[in-house]
Amino acid sequence: MTQILQTEQALLHWINSSTQFRCQKIEMIFGDASFRRYFRFWDETSNTSIIAVDAPPEFEDSTKFVNLAQALLQHHVVVPKVLAHNAKDGFYCLQDFGDRQFSQALRSDNIATLYAQALTQIPAIQSCTSVNGHSLPLYDDELLEKEKYIFTHWLIDVHLNIKLSKSQQAMLDKAYDFLHQVFKSQPQVGVHRDFHSRNLMILSNDDIGVIDFQDAVIGPITYDAVSLLRDCYCKWPQQQITSILQQFHQQFYAQYKWQDFLFWFDCAGLQRHLKASGIFCRLFYRDGKDGYFNDIPRTLEYILEVGKHYAELSELIAFIQTSVKPRLLEKTK
Repeated sequence: MTQILQTEQALLHWINSSTQFRCQKIEMIFGDASFRRYFRFWDETSNTSIIAVDAPPEFEDSTKFVNLAQALLQHHVVVPKVLAHNAKDGFYCLQDFGDRQFSQALRSDNIATLYAQALTQIPAIQSCTSVNGHSLPLYDDELLEKEKYIFTHWLIDVHLNIKLSKSQQAMLDKAYDFLHQVFKSQPQVGVHRDFHSRNLMILSNDDIGVIDFQDAVIGPITYDAVSLLRDCYCKWPQQQITSILQQFHQQFYAQYKWQDFLFWFDCAGLQRHLKASGIFCRLFYRDGKDGYFNDIPRTLEYILEVGKHYAELSELIAFIQTSVKPRLLEKTK
């Protein structure tokens, strides 16, 4: 606790001594799934609110975030402007996008409009494939293997205490090989990588603002769309989601056959949901954050609902249905 208070005092001192801003206090508004913490303060000079971020340099690369924010702005993505930066301590100040979170605004009678508006940000994100002349990292085999491990280690082994047999491991390897091949066969573009309802803000002019983009890579063309439309944090009737996706496809991706686009979308979502279910466990066991456990059943249901349509994944779906899901229900009683 003392270290946290010292960091906050250092952040306040930096704001007043090394930036154009002046304030009496900073108030933490939230921490996210990373090690970053977000504060709001009232700048007495401009008479506006500003967001200050503490991104501990031993865990977070604030320079990467700052450079990527500038690149995305150049590609007309609505991201907050970086107003000041201290790379040494991992402090930076951002334009304040307010408190209207996209996830909190969603209702059954407005999802078509809001999702369509949010999805229009994706082509602009996809056009951003480099920062300062250097390509974004690739969503390559190494990263895919790391994400496979997140599922098998943190959910299967650590949380559920399921010890995989050789045949089960072979089954998982086969399923992942299939998903990874589809993943890499898609057109490769700039990808936010966490484009979901909690990382979007509704601004005062009703534009959709995009935050938490620091893990952007070059990856599958459907990845950000499935992150939003099959969100781990909320779920809507599949018929509505398919209709929204079809409109998105026709508006921006009509050069690709609809069935191919849907296939890519489904497989990107399956890979993402397998990873996410493991991340939610890692957040608890490694980082002491238990607020994500309730999202695991929803995430697994996406896998079961979508995966059943693909024969290549039949063994994986059977394993989740008969071994993973029952054990998860036991753990949540």
